[in-house]
Amino acid sequence: MSGDGTSSVAIQRGGGAPARPRAPTGIAYFQYVLNKKLRSPTPYLMALGIGGWILIYWLFSEVWNLPRFEKMPGPVAVISDWFSRKPFQGTSIFTETYYVHIWVSVRRIMIAFAIATAIGVPLGLIMGWSRRFKDYAFPILETLRPIPILAWVPLAILMFKGLETPVIFLATLASLFVTVLNTMLGVESIDEAYFRAAGCLGSKPRQVFWHVVIPGSLPFIFTGLQISMGVAWFSLVAAEMVSGDYGLGYLILSSYVNSVTVPMVIGMLTLGFVGWITSALVRMAGNQMMQWRTRALALEGR
Repeated sequence: MSGDGTSSVAIQRGGGAPARPRAPTGIAYFQYVLNKKLRSPTPYLMALGIGGWILIYWLFSEVWNLPRFEKMPGPVAVISDWFSRKPFQGTSIFTETYYVHIWVSVRRIMIAFAIATAIGVPLGLIMGWSRRFKDYAFPILETLRPIPILAWVPLAILMFKGLETPVIFLATLASLFVTVLNTMLGVESIDEAYFRAAGCLGSKPRQVFWHVVIPGSLPFIFTGLQISMGVAWFSLVAAEMVSGDYGLGYLILSSYVNSVTVPMVIGMLTLGFVGWITSALVRMAGNQMMQWRTRALALEGR
């Protein structure tokens, strides 16, 4: 014990250097993240922003009946039908077809996202790792990437039979481009010092790829996967509007054609919530696989 009664454990054999704080792990890590978020103004500003948006939407559509808003269903009408056992316009959380539309869209997205990730991540890693392979593949990627998804619809219908496969193909294609590009940029962003250090230690190319390239590009990969998930939803809804029999995109378009606007807005809001959840799941998976990075940022107080 020191003279002031404090422990001298932190000053041992290290020349007086204080012990480094241990990063939280497991449940303690999640508690740390939750407490940090609750102490920040972010969740409260989010709630304030959502509440303000609903208030403005209600004033424009139901109170003041402003031009271009008088034909739109207000939040009271939407919420009343959405949570009604007997919805006036046929769609609510108590109708079976509502969950069929959600399930069909989610299933298509999961298939498309899995295919795009399985192809896009390895392809992006190789393009970022091999300059020669990038010279061959990158011009093709940059030629196809700007083509709008809707321009692929006729070709997809000609290439694939039925209604399901063209929709999945279009969602996969849009997601694939984003995944490949972000993964490739992640590899190219790795500091050359890591490669030189690995070479000085006698690492073989295979070892450098597994222990330097992949871990170093993970932040870019998961950022790209979050964007890829959103792009997949964009393209899926467009595809379901053109070629589909179920799904949230089909629900939105069929509601518009049949002049029932409340189910249209319900489909749009449901699409937003489901897309938000799927992106959050990707973000959670990334945080779980990159705990080393999160712990390093926690030690820095970030």
